[in-house]
Amino acid sequence: MASFTKKLLPALSRSVQLLRLTAVQQQRCFHGSRLAVTLPSMLHNIQENRWQQQPSRYYSAKQPLTLKLIEERVLLVLNLYDKVAPEKLKLDSHFINDLGLDSLDHVEVIMAMEDEFGFEIPDQDAEKLFRPTDIIKYVADKEDIYE
Repeated sequence: MASFTKKLLPALSRSVQLLRLTAVQQQRCFHGSRLAVTLPSMLHNIQENRWQQQPSRYYSAKQPLTLKLIEERVLLVLNLYDKVAPEKLKLDSHFINDLGLDSLDHVEVIMAMEDEFGFEIPDQDAEKLFRPTDIIKYVADKEDIYE
């Protein structure tokens, strides 16, 4: 019985330390802040007598958009597209006439914009978006950004 108690005592003391650390962690959670610590790392830190806090924050709202930011993101997506020559790309460049894209490339560009901004562009609206400025205006209108 004594040997069993001797083996059980360190495990219980580690559990108590873990519970204390968890209580401290829960007290420090407020306004969306959380300590990014997992159970294995907590055990490792207890054994090494090191306790490091790694704060991380989680926000519910997405980054606010401006016309300048939308313009930069649209141009970035178009610059990363293989069939668009970056030296020819301007805000008023027509996808078909100036950049030499075909209708399938136009659909791929629209799909890339949907992925970038996180909403679907209906086919009726996509048929009208032939320039980067058209896409910028459409996204700004969809996100209610007026400057």
